Amino acid sequence: MKTLLAIAVLFAGSISFAAPDCTKEAKDKWMPEAKMKEMILSQGYKIKKFKIDGNCYEIYGWDKAGAKVEIYFNPVDGSIVKEYKK
Repeated sequence: MKTLLAIAVLFAGSISFAAPDCTKEAKDKWMPEAKMKEMILSQGYKIKKFKIDGNCYEIYGWDKAGAKVEIYFNPVDGSIVKEYKK
């Protein structure tokens, strides 16, 4: 029973950290990574790590106020889909 509970807790935790659904568009429609990074920087963010997560561009970094952030972007238009402040 304890094993089943542990598995359920682990599974539930992994669901909450899954990447959001950012776009249905094919990758050939995505904004180039360099252009996306430039756009993010122009909005005042500092990028520690930039990556593709599922169908999103994702960054770990800091906002204008210096708060740590994890942000998922729509890779087609650059809009923010989900943002976590730490």
